[in-house]
Amino acid sequence: MRIVAVDYGRKRSGIAVTDPLQIIANGLETVATNTLLSFLEDYVRQEQVEKIIFGEPKQSDGSPSENMARVRQFVARWNKLHPEIPTEMYDERFTSVLAHRAMIDAGLRKKARQDKALVDTISATIILQDYLESKKRW
Repeated sequence: MRIVAVDYGRKRSGIAVTDPLQIIANGLETVATNTLLSFLEDYVRQEQVEKIIFGEPKQSDGSPSENMARVRQFVARWNKLHPEIPTEMYDERFTSVLAHRAMIDAGLRKKARQDKALVDTISATIILQDYLESKKRW
C-alpha cells in the first residue's frame, strides 16, 4: 500500500506518493487546491493507500502559520468523508527552502526554479521522504 503526502497551499497543492513497498517518495503532481478533494478521491480509487500525510504548516518558531486553519479544515473534511484512510500531520517547516536548494543542486535554470507547481511537488516529496525517514528511526 502507498502513502500519499500533500503540501497543501491556498492555490496549489503538491502531491507525492511512495512506491507500494513504502521505500521511496516520488513527486506525483501539483493540482489546484480547489480540485484536491476530487483528485485524492480518484487516486485512492485507483491505488491502495494506507494513509495520507498532510504537511503541517508552522512558523520557524513552531507556532501555526496562517495556512494551518485551512489545512486542518481540509483534513477534517477528508476524515469525515473517508474515515477508512487515516491521515497524519507532519511538520513541513523549511520544505520550500529545501525544494529550492534541491532544484539548484540538480542544476535547474532560474526559470525552472520559479515554477511554483514544481516547488510544490518537490516540497510534498520532501515531506514524505522526511516522514519515511522518521519512521525508520523508531
